[in-house]
Amino acid sequence: MKDKKRVGFAVMGLGAIAQGAVLPAFRHAKRAKLVALVGRDREKNRKLARKFRAESVYQVEEFRACLENPAVDAVYLATPQSEHLSATIAAARAGKHVLCEKPLAVNPDQSAEMVRVCEECGVQLMTAYRKYYEPSTSYLKKLIQSGKLGKIDVINTSFSELHVAGKSIGWLLDSRVAGGGPLMDLGVYCVNTSRWLVEEDPEEVNAHAWKKDAERFKDVEEGISFRMHFASGLVVQGTSTYSSAISSFVFVQGTRGWACLTPAFPFDEERRLTGKIGGKWFEKKFRVLDEFAPELDAFAAAILTKKAVAPDGRQGHRDMCILEAIYASARKREPVDVRYGVR
Repeated sequence: MKDKKRVGFAVMGLGAIAQGAVLPAFRHAKRAKLVALVGRDREKNRKLARKFRAESVYQVEEFRACLENPAVDAVYLATPQSEHLSATIAAARAGKHVLCEKPLAVNPDQSAEMVRVCEECGVQLMTAYRKYYEPSTSYLKKLIQSGKLGKIDVINTSFSELHVAGKSIGWLLDSRVAGGGPLMDLGVYCVNTSRWLVEEDPEEVNAHAWKKDAERFKDVEEGISFRMHFASGLVVQGTSTYSSAISSFVFVQGTRGWACLTPAFPFDEERRLTGKIGGKWFEKKFRVLDEFAPELDAFAAAILTKKAVAPDGRQGHRDMCILEAIYASARKREPVDVRYGVR
């Protein structure tokens, strides 16, 4: 490993996110190399292997054989979250590092076990939050941390999209597979990004969930709004639904000014950051770029140098703890304290 210049990856889960973003990103990566694919459809696997130049192809039931491949140093999990736990444990025990799509698991007990096993086996576990390496969000964080906006009072954030029956991914409405509805799929970006921007974690949450179409959304929420309270006095207000055109933003209000980034979370749209500091307007545009290649390279660099990666599995687990508290608050209709820690 110490003599290698590039880290070999196997990608498990060959759905929309893998085909549209993860696999193409290897063409732009400098330290990460695609070497294997793991999927359910044999013919589809072969076609994708030819298209993206993967050396080896495996069926899902052949995952252990994939893990025995010496060219595979790490696994990118692009599967539904109900499959993250078993795949992570198998990879970790085979000595392979894991880059796992968000949310990290179906619930905090599973994410805690993923963290525990990876640490026990001495492998890296990274949560796939690409915003850490995306220019517009990084710029907003630097602006906040510089103090130019003053003390941050409130952050408003939202990420929603229209879930269309028969067209959108069906398992997203199955709580056994997805763990929940739009909060798990989309709202997790609002939770993670806001606390990353201010480098602080919430202590208490308050939430309200709803179902306008109770039959279609019988197993998960259709929409949810939540409020996170921080020890510093900061309040983060978030919303996520499956019943509106795709939209997202992060609006930061401080004692000296404000800034708004929109669209904040999709990876295929130009972003605009606008704001006002000391009475003066500013605006910056950020072009569309590959957000997945920098994430792959950051993980590869951490593996090669044996340095901690950000965001690691513990950060993904902390988000799971927050999401659990938000759901509990919505059920109880009262504020709930957030319980952290690898349980």
